[in-house]
Amino acid sequence: MKSHPLSHPRTPAAGFTLVELLVVIAIIGVLVALLLPAVQAAREASRRTSCQNNLKQIGLAIHNHHDALLLLPPGNVVNGCCCSENLFTNWTISILPYAEGNTLADRYNHGSNNNAGPNKYVREQFVPMYSCPSDPEPKKLVQPETGAGSSVFYMRGNYRAMEGRSDGSGWWDTRQYSADGKCAGSANYYQDARKSLWKGVFHVVDDLLKQETMANIIDGTSNTLVVGEYGTKTHISRGALWAYSYAAYSHGAAVPESRTLLADYDRCVKIGGAGGDNPCKRGWGSFHANSLQFLYADGAVRPINININMDVFCEQATMAGGEPARD
Repeated sequence: MKSHPLSHPRTPAAGFTLVELLVVIAIIGVLVALLLPAVQAAREASRRTSCQNNLKQIGLAIHNHHDALLLLPPGNVVNGCCCSENLFTNWTISILPYAEGNTLADRYNHGSNNNAGPNKYVREQFVPMYSCPSDPEPKKLVQPETGAGSSVFYMRGNYRAMEGRSDGSGWWDTRQYSADGKCAGSANYYQDARKSLWKGVFHVVDDLLKQETMANIIDGTSNTLVVGEYGTKTHISRGALWAYSYAAYSHGAAVPESRTLLADYDRCVKIGGAGGDNPCKRGWGSFHANSLQFLYADGAVRPINININMDVFCEQATMAGGEPARD
């Protein structure tokens, strides 16, 4: 006689207990917490490498421009005195044909002001070579805070050309201090014998034939800064705008104040120093931790720690200052 199936004891169902399930979830949470910083670090390392490659590409384009025309690209080309000059081409626009940017370069109207309608398309374009992947808002159109182009929009960028050294009383990016005496200022750097040695590779010109050459970099191409990173967490209307030729928007300067290497415009202004907010307008900084990357005139790209000796930094900003080469 067969026994009734219900007479046998029921076998317990296989599975996790609540305690075991909570332990597994806790372990997974710990592993994620441990792995997340490593993943973020790996992503930032990749972004930093891409940023470095942008600068290398910019350096190659600068050298190709020099090889083709026997001149370095102009820092910026303006006509008129600060601060309502007519704005024309600059270094970023000039090197486009030498970095596979012919299509965009062909759209640029050299006979028209940068702020005018014919150049609207160019000034609003996102150019990957001019954007660091670490920037949280890379494709943002911005109205610059000052200058003749403050009523139109420009595309953001993350790189500025080195215009030279300053003590906060004068700058190399406007014709406020011009050699011909047509534009007077409180500190005419071009006419001051000592301060004329502070000029950098990419400064303002009013004539394309006044651009610099590699031969003019007598301090040595491996010792001379030409393009560096700039990003700011605050006040992006003071950030880098790649096609805007007015003053500091595509230029930076070396000032012996460590606040100018912070990626935070408002903080730089709050700290204060010689020149007030003007050094901050021409500052540097990156979204990488504790350092920013610079292109040297020989084409090399090297990181600079934000705690660098500022005298050393300023010495590297000049092209013919006669300073000793040192790290």
